[in-house]
Amino acid sequence: MNFLNYLIANSEQILTLLIEHVNLTILSVSLAILIGVPLGILISHFSKVNKPIMILANVIQAVPSMALLGFLIPFLGIGVVPSVFMVVLYSLLPIIKNTFTSISGINPQVIEAAEGIGMTKFQILFKVQIPMALPVIMAGVRISAVTAVGLMTMAAFIGAGGLGYLVFSGIRTANNFQILAGAIPACLLALFIDLLASIIEKAVVPEGINLKNKSSKKGRLFQKGVMGIVLILTLYAFINAGISKFTPNNKTIVVASKDYTEQEIIGNILADLIEEKTDYKVERKLALGGTQVAFGALKAGEVDIYMEYTGTLYSDMLKHNPLESQVTSREVFEISQKEIKEKFGVNVGEEWAFNNTYRLAVRKDTAEKYNLKTISDLKKVSKNMIISPTLEFANKHDGLSGLQGRYEGLKFKDVISIDGAPRYQALAAKESDVIDAFSTDGLIKTYDLTILEDDKEFFLPYHAVPVAKVETLEKYPELSGITDSLKDIMTDEVMRGLNYQVDVLKKDPKDVAKEFLVEQGLISSEK
Repeated sequence: MNFLNYLIANSEQILTLLIEHVNLTILSVSLAILIGVPLGILISHFSKVNKPIMILANVIQAVPSMALLGFLIPFLGIGVVPSVFMVVLYSLLPIIKNTFTSISGINPQVIEAAEGIGMTKFQILFKVQIPMALPVIMAGVRISAVTAVGLMTMAAFIGAGGLGYLVFSGIRTANNFQILAGAIPACLLALFIDLLASIIEKAVVPEGINLKNKSSKKGRLFQKGVMGIVLILTLYAFINAGISKFTPNNKTIVVASKDYTEQEIIGNILADLIEEKTDYKVERKLALGGTQVAFGALKAGEVDIYMEYTGTLYSDMLKHNPLESQVTSREVFEISQKEIKEKFGVNVGEEWAFNNTYRLAVRKDTAEKYNLKTISDLKKVSKNMIISPTLEFANKHDGLSGLQGRYEGLKFKDVISIDGAPRYQALAAKESDVIDAFSTDGLIKTYDLTILEDDKEFFLPYHAVPVAKVETLEKYPELSGITDSLKDIMTDEVMRGLNYQVDVLKKDPKDVAKEFLVEQGLISSEK
């Protein structure tokens, strides 16, 4: 399949995500203008608030966008609101700074002349200062608008949609066509928005202010027409956001997943089954950015149910250190089930059969060269090796630090954290020597890797379990039966095969999930 075929086959999804991206961008930039221009005017007239506002705007620019999104979830939930809030904050600085600079830079003699003919302060502001400052203000708006297109790709991490979903999903699965299908429209959209902003600039700036851009009568009509269309789209974006936020979702179940292949597959499986077995509507919030985002959204009531893992609950959420005590697989589940309910009011359902635990993987040539079969074998030569773990594995109790504690002497030459499929690519390209892999990864087979035995039994079990708030299960008691119907079917072999279809054969997780359920006779093919 070439890129053109991919675009044709996935045109509906790409168009939907593009429209979402446009709506989110227009909404964010409009709000940034409504906030930033008045602030710029304010600090140009009141010097005492100049420094605090400019310092705050600069500090916000320095905060990493992912960190800001993670901070906002407990307060604003997931989806449109935190995404727009983030982009508005990052868009403010150019607008505020350009507004302040342009108004402050107006020749004082012009102000004196306006005062001399009897104009009030408000008349001077709206009839002299703002019209003269508009070219520079619009330059700030154009910068913010183009920047907002790129920033809005981050919205995919918290379930707001947009073209970022294709980009990040493509990176995770090493699907270059998918990456390009998200990146190219985003680039074209940025250029198009900049062009629209330049046309609107010509429409709003008085002809006497910018003599270089004088337009014919037809040109002015065209510019005002474009501005009218943009205003209509802006109004639509606000109305659409308001409807989606405040319309009650009675009998709608929100199914979520984390941001990697396996989670998207089982998220779609769960959603399809709920649609088949009940009369509830299902909203899918898939590919959320990791455990903290998904679990945070569940606690905040933004999500009703998603699939978590026993090891993640035990180690990450409850902070139990696997180095302190040896626990069996069943004990990990029972402790997690009991304490998660007590601490968070979240119910942990029955374990599914497959155990997607961590493993260390090396290339076959590396295993043969050093006769590597176990992690104990690896520690003898690890000081000459580079490991490329996922970010999560590098920063958790039962990850790299805990592993090095259990296997004393396991030290690596360098640690270069890489998420998703790129760590497999780095290993294959000999940019690294060891990676952490999940036992059900389809890419293990693709790259023909050797899995090292965990001979000291360090890694926790990672059986998939459904998690939902207690109130959700009281409202929708059917959910427990639906998730239990899959617990024996979803084995290691089955899950590895499903992952292989997405990671290697480049199938859509939604299609893979549906085909599997149809084969199992759990849903009808017409669904």
